[in-house]
Amino acid sequence: MAPAAQGSPKAILSWSSGKDSAYALHELRRSGACEVVGLLTTVSAAFDRVSMHGVREELLDRQAEAVGLPLKKVRIPYPCPNRVYEDAMRAALEEARRQGVTHVAFGDLFLEDIRAYREARLAEAGFQPVFPLWGRETAGLAREMVHAGVRARLCCVDPRKLGREFAGRELTAELLAELPAGVDPCGERGEFHTFVSDAPGFRRPVPVTVGETVERDGFVFTDLRPA
Repeated sequence: MAPAAQGSPKAILSWSSGKDSAYALHELRRSGACEVVGLLTTVSAAFDRVSMHGVREELLDRQAEAVGLPLKKVRIPYPCPNRVYEDAMRAALEEARRQGVTHVAFGDLFLEDIRAYREARLAEAGFQPVFPLWGRETAGLAREMVHAGVRARLCCVDPRKLGREFAGRELTAELLAELPAGVDPCGERGEFHTFVSDAPGFRRPVPVTVGETVERDGFVFTDLRPA
């Protein structure tokens, strides 16, 4: 792992609690291009869970401890109008700026509209975006993650794209081989979201037990609990 070069820009990482953000952190630390000084996560204030992923806040805290970085939680209402979301993120970025942060990193892979949105909002706020995984071929990337030691479970599944029986399962080579045609192996189109319990750069695993699976707002969520 390469240390950040002297004078490297300070960055915060948009942390979803899933595999892509965890692997983006690994790549940033390995390259040394930026000094990642913190994580940024939106949390649903109504549920005390990571937005969209549905991960318990306690598990999010344990992840931050495991990677050794401070975590900034941006609490948003449910449902959350886009204006409210953007105002909350703007305030979080202003706080980061006061701490010397100039870059914001993301685990996005190929969705051009999402990237363009992020770039536009960050340009308005005076920050530089960083996309360490951008353009990687996702089938190979998913296998690379598993081989590198990423341990993750599917915590949210879109049943319109992937069977609900996948919810709660561990991301393995076997699971990747079972994904139906048309499902992105990294779930980049929202087919599924994950919770990472271990990955390169974790000081210790974050063990979980698998709880109840429920359907809410058209998505299937598996409740992961601290082990």
